[in-house]
Amino acid sequence: MKIGVLTSGGDCPGLNAVIRAIARKADQFGYETIGIMNGWKGIFDESYKQLTLQNVAGIINRGGTILGTSRFSPFEQKDGKDILLHKISREGFDALIAIGGEGSMHIAQLAYEAGINVIGVPKTIDNDIYGTDFTFGFDTAVGIATEAIDRLHTTAESHHRIMLLEVMGRHAGWIALYSGIAGGADVVVIPEKKTKISEIVDVLKSRYKRGKLFSIVVVAEGAEYLEEELKPKTGKKKLDDFGRERLGGISYYLAEELEKRTGFETRATILGYIQRGGMPSAFDRVLGTRFGVYSVEMIKAGKFGRMAAIQSNIITDIPIKEVIGKLKLVDLELYKVAQVFFK
Repeated sequence: MKIGVLTSGGDCPGLNAVIRAIARKADQFGYETIGIMNGWKGIFDESYKQLTLQNVAGIINRGGTILGTSRFSPFEQKDGKDILLHKISREGFDALIAIGGEGSMHIAQLAYEAGINVIGVPKTIDNDIYGTDFTFGFDTAVGIATEAIDRLHTTAESHHRIMLLEVMGRHAGWIALYSGIAGGADVVVIPEKKTKISEIVDVLKSRYKRGKLFSIVVVAEGAEYLEEELKPKTGKKKLDDFGRERLGGISYYLAEELEKRTGFETRATILGYIQRGGMPSAFDRVLGTRFGVYSVEMIKAGKFGRMAAIQSNIITDIPIKEVIGKLKLVDLELYKVAQVFFK
């Protein structure tokens, strides 16, 4: 049995833990494991790396991915499907393990429908992949964002400022919500719940009247506001390789508006790619390891066209086709927990 392993989409902490676990479990079964470099593009480029026990040793604590990654989609290339099938056949892959986010699962499903034996492993710091309670990378990102809030807190208190922290979250506000609760934020703004600027202003002014001369606001990059004038006045939108608009910067517009409406000095910080860099947390290392081991067991059981998932702390699997086209959004009942402290 020859298994190809690839990492696709954005990098995140925990990828190397998955790769390591796949190689170790495959070795137990006597399978050969080949790393495909730079996502699906590696198959087109015929760029491969043998994953032996020796070259996966000591990588569990490393961020990023030793295989490299890209947002390349074979099915968006001319004759892409035929080229993909030909290259996989020529290399002799019996199965592929695709580690990636929602966009990558779309590609995995198309590959499965084309006749390729594909297993999916969910990866994203946004924690928005449907059908799994958690994705590795999320816990690390929340820890980084929480530390940032802690650090901003001291400056905010010292200078009597409103400090905004913008975190990742295109459609789902999991990082904003979790880090906001953990860091004691005074307001959390997420994509799932449109928030009026006046509501935020009311909270900030209420705090001031109670003698709280500083505030922390956490905002997800994809958050929406009812006030249309807050949306960046840009020309042509920049898109990523999956055709999605590049986000980032909404906190600057919000900070300007809050300072104008409250009269309080306001500063914004965009955490950006810092959230998904560096060493993975212990939770993400363990979750990635569990996913990696289970994905090889799925191959042995012939569970192709399915994605590994964790549900109620049990590793299981679901059809990839049930995952794509929908996202796991923040439960607004959980958001109400954060709202208890918005006063």
